[in-house]
Amino acid sequence: MVQRTSPQTTFSSRPPVSRRHLLALGAGAAGTAVVGLGAASLVDDGANGIQPGNGTTGATPTRAPSTPVSTQAAASTPAISDAPDVIDFADPATPAATSGEAERVEPADILEEVTIRQLRVYLDGGAFTITELVQATLDRIERIDGGELELNAVITLNPDAAQLAAELDAELQAGQSRGPMHGIPVLLKDIIATDDGMPNTAGSMAMEENAVARESFMATRLREAGAVILGKTNLTEWSNFMGSKGLSGWSSLGGLTVNPYDLNRSCSGSSSGSAAAVAASYVPVALGAEFDGSIIAPAAICGVVGVKPTVGLTSRAGVIPIGFSRDSIGPMARTVEDAAIALGVLAGFDPDDPSRTVGLETSPHAMFDEEMVPDPGTADYTMALDPDALRGARIGICANYQDFDEGSQALFEAVLPIMEAAGAEVIPDLYIAAVEDVSSTYVNSLTEFAWGLQNYLDTYTPDGPMETIQDLVDYNIEHADEELNINDQGGLTDALDALAIDDPTYLQVTVANQAAMRANGIDAVMDEYDLDALIAPTAALAGPAWGGGNFGSSSFASSVAGYPSVTLPIGISDDLPAGIHFFGRAFSEAVLLGLAYALEQQLPPRAVPTYIPREE
Repeated sequence: MVQRTSPQTTFSSRPPVSRRHLLALGAGAAGTAVVGLGAASLVDDGANGIQPGNGTTGATPTRAPSTPVSTQAAASTPAISDAPDVIDFADPATPAATSGEAERVEPADILEEVTIRQLRVYLDGGAFTITELVQATLDRIERIDGGELELNAVITLNPDAAQLAAELDAELQAGQSRGPMHGIPVLLKDIIATDDGMPNTAGSMAMEENAVARESFMATRLREAGAVILGKTNLTEWSNFMGSKGLSGWSSLGGLTVNPYDLNRSCSGSSSGSAAAVAASYVPVALGAEFDGSIIAPAAICGVVGVKPTVGLTSRAGVIPIGFSRDSIGPMARTVEDAAIALGVLAGFDPDDPSRTVGLETSPHAMFDEEMVPDPGTADYTMALDPDALRGARIGICANYQDFDEGSQALFEAVLPIMEAAGAEVIPDLYIAAVEDVSSTYVNSLTEFAWGLQNYLDTYTPDGPMETIQDLVDYNIEHADEELNINDQGGLTDALDALAIDDPTYLQVTVANQAAMRANGIDAVMDEYDLDALIAPTAALAGPAWGGGNFGSSSFASSVAGYPSVTLPIGISDDLPAGIHFFGRAFSEAVLLGLAYALEQQLPPRAVPTYIPREE
C-alpha cells in the first residue's frame, strides 16, 4: 500500500486500468481494494493550437492566521464564507427530496448539461446514488470518447472509481455530506499527480511507468471535498513544451483529441481533453493548467467556462510544470457557478507550492503576498455571483487582442451592447503598451521548466524509470516512431543546457517582464481608466484538427503578469463556439467571476455540441 501524505488515507498500489478495459468491464469490475477516503519559441499552446469541503477533518497546511479579507464585490480577494455546512441547493428546475421514498431517476438521462447544483439535489434526494452516477458517466465516456465519435478526451480511468463512489455513498447515506462537491465526478489534466494507481504522464509514453509516490495538493483538495476523481484527460504532450512542431490536443500516449462541435476541428490546448470532456458532458468540472492560454483557449474553442487563477492561488505542487512564475491550475465547467464552486475547493495556501519554496529562496519575483491566498476550504466564490454585477462596472476593451477572425470578433462585438444594457460602462480601444517591452520569454520558461521538471521527477516519481530529463530525451530517441513522428523534442533538449534557477540573467529577464505586465501594464491601464476588468475575444475559432488555420488567443498579458482570467462562451459562428475573456488584477477572481456570471444570465443557454462527423 502507498501511504498518502494525509495519515487517514491509503490508496491501492495496483497498476492503472486502461480506459478501454475499464469501460468494457464497467466500474464495478475495476477491483475490490479498499480505498480509505481522507476526511476532509516554445510556450504553452493555448494560443496555438460554495463552498467546498465544509466539515472535513483532513490534514491541511498550517501557517500564521491570515488577516480577514473584505467581502465587498470589488475586493481583489475572494469572499470568505461563514455559511452553514450544508447549502440549500434546491432549484425549481430540479426535483427536490420529499418525505418518503424519493422518485428514482436514471442518471444517464440527465447527464447532458447537468450542473453541480442539480446533481447535488438528485444525490441528496436519493434519485440515484453516486455509484450509479459514476457508472453512467463511464458509459457516456465509452459511447462518445471510445465509440464511433472518438472524441478521445480521456487518457486514463481511475481503477478505484467504483470503490470511491461506494465510500462516498455510505457517507451520504449516514447524513455526512462534505459539501457541494460530494460525489461529483471530475477529471484532471494528465499532469496532476494522484496516488491512486493512475500514472501522471504529460501525455508522454516515457512517463507511463513512473509510479507516483506523492499526491498533488489539488487532487487532495478534491478528495477532501468529496469529489470522485474519475480519471485523467489527454493534452498536448508536455503541455506543448516538448518541441516546436507540436499539434494541439495530440500526445504520443493519448492520440489526438478533437472538438466536440466538429470532429474535424481542433480543440486547442494544451488542456485539450479537459475542455472537450466538459463540453461533451462527461463531468461538470475538469481541471486544466495554463502557462499561456492553455485553459482559456481550449475552453473558448470548446464552448465552456474556463478559469485561470492568479499564479499561486491554486497549488502547483505535484503538477508536471512548464514554469512556476506563470503556471496555474484552474477549473473548466459549463457554467460560471460550477467553475466558482470548484475554484473554492482548489484555492488555498500550500507551503509546498513553488512560490513558497524556490520563490522564497531564489526567485522572489514568483511571490505574491501570501496573505492574499486564503486558507484551504475557506474561499466561497459563489458569493460573488450577482446577476446585477455588470451594473456600474467599468470594463475596458483591450485593443492588443482583437480581430483573430471574423467569427469570434463578430460574436465579441455583439455582446458589448448587451453588457451596456445591463449597466456596464464599456471603454473602447485601451492598449497595453508595455506588451512591447516583454522580451526573452523563452529564457524564463526554459529555466523554470528545467528546474521544475527535475524537481517533479525527484519528488513525485523518485523511483523512475525516468529519473532525469536526459532519460526522457534518450527514451524519445529510442522510440522515435511513436514519440517523434508528430513533434520534435527541442524543448527537452534545450532544457539540458538551461540556465540555473538562480542565474542573474534569468532573474533579470523575469523580473523585468513581470514589471512590464503588472505595474506598467495591466495595473497601469486599469488605474488610469478606473476599470474593474479588461475584456477581449478569448481566441480564434477552432482550426483544422490536424493543423493549419488561424490560431490566436488573448492570454499573453495576463499570463506574463500571473494575473487571473475567466472565459465565458458567447455563441456559435460557423458551427464553432467562441468566448469572451475577462482579465484583471492579481486575486480579482471574485470580480471576474461576478462579471462573467452577470453576462451569462443575459445570454442564451450554452449551445450543446453537434459532433459534426469527420470528413472522409
